[in-house]
Amino acid sequence: MTNVQFAGDDAAWEKYGPPIDDALAQAGVAADLSRDHDPARVDYIVMGGGVGIEDFTPYSRARAVLRLWAGVEDIVGNDTLTIPLARMVGGGLDEGMRDWVVAHVMRHHVGMDAHLHGQDGVWRGDVTPKLARDRRVTILGLGALGQVCGRALAGLDFAVAGWSRSRKQVEGIRCLAGEDGLAAALADAEIVVLLLPSTPETAGLLDARRLAMLPRGAVIVNPGRGTLIDDDALDAALDSGQVAHATLDTFRQEPLRDDHRWWSDPRVTVTPHIASETRAPEAAAVIAENIRRGEAGEPFLHLVDRDAGY
Repeated sequence: MTNVQFAGDDAAWEKYGPPIDDALAQAGVAADLSRDHDPARVDYIVMGGGVGIEDFTPYSRARAVLRLWAGVEDIVGNDTLTIPLARMVGGGLDEGMRDWVVAHVMRHHVGMDAHLHGQDGVWRGDVTPKLARDRRVTILGLGALGQVCGRALAGLDFAVAGWSRSRKQVEGIRCLAGEDGLAAALADAEIVVLLLPSTPETAGLLDARRLAMLPRGAVIVNPGRGTLIDDDALDAALDSGQVAHATLDTFRQEPLRDDHRWWSDPRVTVTPHIASETRAPEAAAVIAENIRRGEAGEPFLHLVDRDAGY
């Protein structure tokens, strides 16, 4: 019997526990999923939400830590974690992110806000939006989420550029890399979508200097991480008109303070970190497959590069 420890609060356990049990059975893994295993007898740790593990030392037999979401910045630097760490890829995250990003890019592309918020008897029919093929969209971050969003937007005929730390090739996307590539990516970005991980290298990536590289009146869409943007620099760019609108789903402090200026700023849209959630049945299948692989001696999927931080 394979002992699987679920590290998560009551809500996470209720949401993910039964689907993981079902997925393990379907994968042919005889497993005991519990929140109460003796740490010394645990084979795998599934990390849900609300309850973390600071010291992995007691889990002397564990073979891997499996996350139920994509971010690992809170755990990747833990010195007691010496076994493989896998982040969530798939599990509905990619499809959910694609849907959210496409929706908000389209909203800004067609100028939907003028009509949603302008129900005042004024017939605003004097502006014809560009066609998608004439709208330049840049995605910062070409991991799994960035690629699926980029391909979806390219499929709608947007002129899509993508930037990553190392050069990649993605069909339909003009791929850029390095500092020079970042400058070129920003210079072309009428709409810029942030889908980078949170690492020391990406902290404050969009600072005053780089915000100034954008075309005047650009739109920022950030479903990635709140640390990617210098908040003060963004406020200044909004006030000057350099940035016309920012749609933000992630923040340095969450929940966002109820008295934060962004709640009432018409140039900012706040969504409560909902751009992409793991869907329990799909995420459970990913977890079960990794446990099956571990038991069969096969390589784990979606392992984190400790040096890169994601």
